[in-house]
Amino acid sequence: MKGFFGELIVSFFGWLFLDKDIYKKINNITVWENGSSTQVDHILVSMYGIFVVETKNYSGWIYGHQDQANWTQVIYGKKYSFQNPLKQNYRHIKILSDFLNLDTDKFHSVIMFIGESKFKTPMPANVLDRGYTAHIISKRSFLLHTEQVEQCFRKLKQYKERSSYDDRSNHIYSLKQRHNSVTNCPKCGAKLVKRTAKRGKNCGEQFLGCSGYPRCKFTRHLTNN
Repeated sequence: MKGFFGELIVSFFGWLFLDKDIYKKINNITVWENGSSTQVDHILVSMYGIFVVETKNYSGWIYGHQDQANWTQVIYGKKYSFQNPLKQNYRHIKILSDFLNLDTDKFHSVIMFIGESKFKTPMPANVLDRGYTAHIISKRSFLLHTEQVEQCFRKLKQYKERSSYDDRSNHIYSLKQRHNSVTNCPKCGAKLVKRTAKRGKNCGEQFLGCSGYPRCKFTRHLTNN
């Protein structure tokens, strides 16, 4: 429910302050591509690029770095870990890039925190707790032609209209499969490769690492069997 209200708030501000003739909006869409799915909170298609918006409804203190796999929420003296939303949104963009047949440099990643949260570590410019519409409007470089904007928006809209009610349950199943995978990185979707630790307490032991390293630093312990 918190996630739902966070998406609703961002959607409302987008509707209220962004020019609907320039920014064409798709909310809450699950996209399947090459057997993998991703659920995107908001997509804004414009001549200034495609904005992929991930909303987070959190309270308390937020700690994180763009290269970390997980960030930390501290509230009422307790710590909670959650997936780095930048990496989460990178995967959204990667799947949308394949789906729309566009290079990833045509996309903008935007992370919007809704709620009584406070950043306790420096955040990249696209991780926000205020100034959502100002950040969107600040991007003024032309990245798409008018025809591309119409084509992308139409394809996303038609896809969402055709999507079945089973998409969400299928997406949840896909998430479980992805996070248990020993072939594909659950963070970015790249291939997992077998590596050997060269230092530290696990020196000499084999593990699975993301082939996208150093952009993605995901690793998985290899069991004896």
